[in-house]
Amino acid sequence: MALRALVLGSGYAGQGHTQALRDAGVEVVGMASRTDSVVRHVAEALEIPRAGSDWRGLLAELRPDLVAVGTPAGTHLEMISAALDARCHVLADKPLTTCAPHARRLYAHSIGVGVKTAYAASFRYQPQALLARQLVANGAVGRVLEVECASHYNWSRLLPFGWPHRLDQGGGRLNNNFTHKLAIVLHIVGGEILSATGEARNDLQRAPMGPRIHDFREFTQSPISPEVAARGEWGDVDSDWSYTALLRIGQRAQPDASVSALFRHNCLTHSRIRDHICVYGSEGVLHIEGAYATGAVLLGRGGRDWEEIPIPASITDALPALSDATQRNWNQLAREFAADIRGLGTPGYLTFRDGWVFQEVIDAIRAGRGWQVIPHQL
Repeated sequence: MALRALVLGSGYAGQGHTQALRDAGVEVVGMASRTDSVVRHVAEALEIPRAGSDWRGLLAELRPDLVAVGTPAGTHLEMISAALDARCHVLADKPLTTCAPHARRLYAHSIGVGVKTAYAASFRYQPQALLARQLVANGAVGRVLEVECASHYNWSRLLPFGWPHRLDQGGGRLNNNFTHKLAIVLHIVGGEILSATGEARNDLQRAPMGPRIHDFREFTQSPISPEVAARGEWGDVDSDWSYTALLRIGQRAQPDASVSALFRHNCLTHSRIRDHICVYGSEGVLHIEGAYATGAVLLGRGGRDWEEIPIPASITDALPALSDATQRNWNQLAREFAADIRGLGTPGYLTFRDGWVFQEVIDAIRAGRGWQVIPHQL
């Protein structure tokens, strides 16, 4: 079944989704982005035949089967709604929107028009996370009791003011860090999110104005010098740069058997302890290095002895053969999504339902009002 796609966004995600869709056998027929000259340059480099800043015009003209949305989340409600109105299948990067009510609206809309959706919290496909899922399922740690995720990124406080600093544009670490880690944890331990609590903090307050960053890969590499920042204008930051979240994950029929999952992140400080994801069980512990499960997988069963578990070929051979983790994970999601659209089955990728539920969790953490039950049904 031939599939044609329009990609919205020409930065990191837009370019990545283009490559991922092509790997899945989808023809990318157009690309749209906010700056006409930039999107035309990127489209030419990627050999995409149609490009421009009028995304509505391209949607109407090209009539694609699928729309991939890789723009900042402040644009998602309008863009995804239009794509759903056109009866297109939609792949959206995370976060799905800027708040739970909007995410719920998009999920309901997709059901109403009868199309398929995909949500790109895609680090759940990390080989290390898939290995941990396999080990947990095989009883390597016994019954899972708790999970701990910790990360400290030590980003500069002088990164140029942009969408990451604004909640109305989908900024904040809960939207852009927590979503991946939550997807990983759920994939490893199974079950669903029963309730959540926590707090989010804006430890930044202000950021210096600077050149507009088009590609997120350039954002963290582009701090403004203290001298230039002192002489220039500053923007008010309202997004979260640190958070602490505690979730109960399990089955609603067995709340007493739920797993406690702790998520701790600060983007502006460093730590002596490496970023990690740990799964604690009744008979052992899995320690995965890296905030997004990108390092070694270690199994401990008491005392100080840890065994590094190699990733089997059965896992790596089933994934795209790419060294770049982000691109490989996008490619795997696109493969599963395209296969499902073609009626060839799917292992169970994340959809707009997950994007909505994740946003409910994020809103609960930001509200900071104690434990809140997380809805799963419209």
